[in-house]
Amino acid sequence: MQKLVRLGFLIPPGNPNTEGEVIKMARPEFSVHFTRMVAFGETGSLLGQDERNQSQIDHLDENLELMKLVKPKVVAMAHTANSYTLGKDGEAKLVDRLQKKFEIPFITAFGSVVTALKKIGVSNIAFGTPYSEQNTLRCKNLLEEYGFNIIHFGNLPDVKNIYDETPERAGQLMKQVNASGADAIFVSGVGMPTIDAIDNAERNLGKPIISSIAATMWNSLRTAGVNCNIQGFGSLLSGKYN
Repeated sequence: MQKLVRLGFLIPPGNPNTEGEVIKMARPEFSVHFTRMVAFGETGSLLGQDERNQSQIDHLDENLELMKLVKPKVVAMAHTANSYTLGKDGEAKLVDRLQKKFEIPFITAFGSVVTALKKIGVSNIAFGTPYSEQNTLRCKNLLEEYGFNIIHFGNLPDVKNIYDETPERAGQLMKQVNASGADAIFVSGVGMPTIDAIDNAERNLGKPIISSIAATMWNSLRTAGVNCNIQGFGSLLSGKYN
């Protein structure tokens, strides 16, 4: 019997949502595997996020040493905000170094979003985050570095802890940042549950919506060479743009 393709995901400590969303998207053609990244402090809080991000980045080699034991076809860093700390050049250097050292394809949540937006062929986008104003602006600057034109953006109000947010609030954010000139909407934040909100929001708003974890799953499958469309979580995963 042919072995299942294994997909690896690195998850921030304290994040109670992402494993459940990834497992919900899993199909018989592949299996999913998780390792927790290393960071301390109040997980999910907007305070101290930079320090937690840097700790996770600093310990990635240890994470990959552990994940390599299950022999995955790809490893995804399922945490978008790490990319805002790294910046475009820093992320490119990190990805290159880790792939050479561990000889495993290594992708990031933000890199997956960029790949997905380019795949569907849009450059005018709106985006929203559950982050602070500072990290939301970092997201904007990074998207612009990759050549995207930001039509509108914003952050979800009254966030106390990202991990306490709900699909309903994620759907609210999608509607909040929508603008007539935007060809697609990006919702950042792997820790905020988004996948159950995408289908309904796409129908109501009439444009593709890319969330961090949906793009990460899509890019993991693409990188691992798994030909599998996943229904119910947005047009990207459904195979519309394959």
